[in-house]
Amino acid sequence: MFLSQPPQAIQPTYYTVNFLPRCSPKPPSCSVAVNNPSKTSASDGAKASNNQLIQSLCKEGNLKQALRVLSQESSPSQQTYELLIRCCGHRSSLSDALRVHRHILDNGSDQDPFLATKLIGMYSDLGSVDHARKVFDKTRKRTIYVWNALFRALTLAGHGEEVLGLYWKMNRIGVESDRFTYTYVLKACVASPECTADHLTKGKEIHAHLTRRGYNSHVYIMTTLLDMYARFGCVDYASHVFDEMPVRNVVSWSAMIACYAKNGKAFEALRTFREMMTETKDSSPNSVTMVSVLQACASLAALEQGRLIHGYILRRGLDSILPVISALVTMYGRCGRLEVGQRVFDRMHERDVVSWNSLISSYGVHGYGRKAIQIFEEMLANGASPTPVTFVSVLGACSHEGLVEEGKRLFESMWRDHGIKPQVEHYACMVDLLGRANRLDEAAKMVQDMRTEPGPKVWGSLLGSCRIHGNVELAERASRRLFALEPKNAGNYVLLADIYAEAQMWDKVKKVKKLLEYRGLQKLPGRCWMEVRRKMYSFVSVDEFNPLMEQIHALLVKLAEDMKEKGYIPQTKGVLYDLETEEKERIVLGHSEKLALAFGLINTAKGEPVRITKNLRLCEDCHLFTKFMSKFMEKEILVRDVNRFHRFKNGVCSCGDYW
Repeated sequence: MFLSQPPQAIQPTYYTVNFLPRCSPKPPSCSVAVNNPSKTSASDGAKASNNQLIQSLCKEGNLKQALRVLSQESSPSQQTYELLIRCCGHRSSLSDALRVHRHILDNGSDQDPFLATKLIGMYSDLGSVDHARKVFDKTRKRTIYVWNALFRALTLAGHGEEVLGLYWKMNRIGVESDRFTYTYVLKACVASPECTADHLTKGKEIHAHLTRRGYNSHVYIMTTLLDMYARFGCVDYASHVFDEMPVRNVVSWSAMIACYAKNGKAFEALRTFREMMTETKDSSPNSVTMVSVLQACASLAALEQGRLIHGYILRRGLDSILPVISALVTMYGRCGRLEVGQRVFDRMHERDVVSWNSLISSYGVHGYGRKAIQIFEEMLANGASPTPVTFVSVLGACSHEGLVEEGKRLFESMWRDHGIKPQVEHYACMVDLLGRANRLDEAAKMVQDMRTEPGPKVWGSLLGSCRIHGNVELAERASRRLFALEPKNAGNYVLLADIYAEAQMWDKVKKVKKLLEYRGLQKLPGRCWMEVRRKMYSFVSVDEFNPLMEQIHALLVKLAEDMKEKGYIPQTKGVLYDLETEEKERIVLGHSEKLALAFGLINTAKGEPVRITKNLRLCEDCHLFTKFMSKFMEKEILVRDVNRFHRFKNGVCSCGDYW
């Protein structure tokens, strides 16, 4: 059943679990007839003694000695086998696991569904999903516990498609799902390396199925469902599931906050966190919650909010948890306080690769490519192994500072020195690096020589470079591929129209705009955010809803007139209309970044910097305007656009006009 609208949950919930259950509950064991004690033989006593000895050795972790005793026992009990299986998993010994499994086969206990469940779980924990499959295939009596054990093993191994196929088969033969089944199959929808619309459809069908069965009263199942929708970017569905949950726990709240934070809804993430703090009495935010909240603060450059969160983390004693500290480093870096992020990093007692990546990325987004490379080399010297994310960060840092040769050297070292095969993201970084440096022929050749389909990220980097340097021919080639790969991405059409407009090719601008209209697409409006006295404010071009707009526009007009006398010349090449110069100047004066800047000048104290976040690339006129403003008003202005930080001071930008 395909859901056109999110179904409604109706029952209160009570079950709270954080992570994927290791296995289903132990099924009821069958009663076993026991002989009259008066007739018990000496051999029976020896068997009981051996079973007890094996169990004791397993509980002590002495697996080798337990296996030696096992070789002398012809009839181990179910509990003995269970403890041996568990001990093999804890000791991470596949060879010993195979030995125990062989003993179970020889003893004729392999058709015991309970032991089959435990064997599948053991092989999953040992990373041998093939052995888990074989146990399942050879088990004739498959209880729901056996099915669940295999679903768990396959989901953890990333075989989501196989889980979904087996789930439908299980339904056809009449095996009833339980609450664990639904959590596994929902996780399977997002467990495959590439999640498609078909996986989302199957997830909605499972949603309908569990609703009909009355399982929408289980907080753990509904939290898993929420997380599935979040991973597909279906924020409205996830929000509906969350809103309909009559009882929520810290995992539910954290999942919803993470959904907003990871899908570009930072305002909603912070609002939900505030609701959590006021509505929940029994469950406090945990480290997972704080990581998502810090990500939201970083997205908005909400420095004051981030500082409050940092204080809360210290009071709760969460400052020793690596993911939290790494998120703090990133938050301060993306809020323009790079030096504070560095101090947080320096005080860490231990660091993992995520911590190093956070610092490298922070320096990169500020345009300090050489410093980012230095930190990368320090990371290697400290014995940390880089990941694909590390190279995305350090290559991006090279791009922002124009370090072409250094970037090429790092790219070549990925496979040669670290055994990391370059992925699409790394090629996109290299194309951006070469393109920004006006080495477009090299960038185009790199795209041509790729052994896999370049994809939207690579072609998008090439088109962006063409926009910087006005290469119409190559832009048309890149846009054709992008229109085929991302027909609904309005940004690609707008970028091509910008290139045509700068080249004064107005007929082609009109054609692109008609194509946009024909496909029902709209340009993403420019939007800026800024924080003033712990409150967040949002600005869009010609925002009629802002009560301060008249005052802001009046200030902008006055400032523009004053700065023209000091040499400011409005840059109107990017206006996609063939208009008179005066009208074009009026349009660029209404850009969201200028509105935010004027608001910041009105509402910040002398000596206090203005901090602005923008959702798009900073245009040439806003960049020039802000440089003049920083000198004219003697004000430090920090603007973070979609690519990097710009720190304006005394008429100079930290990017060196290279962005």
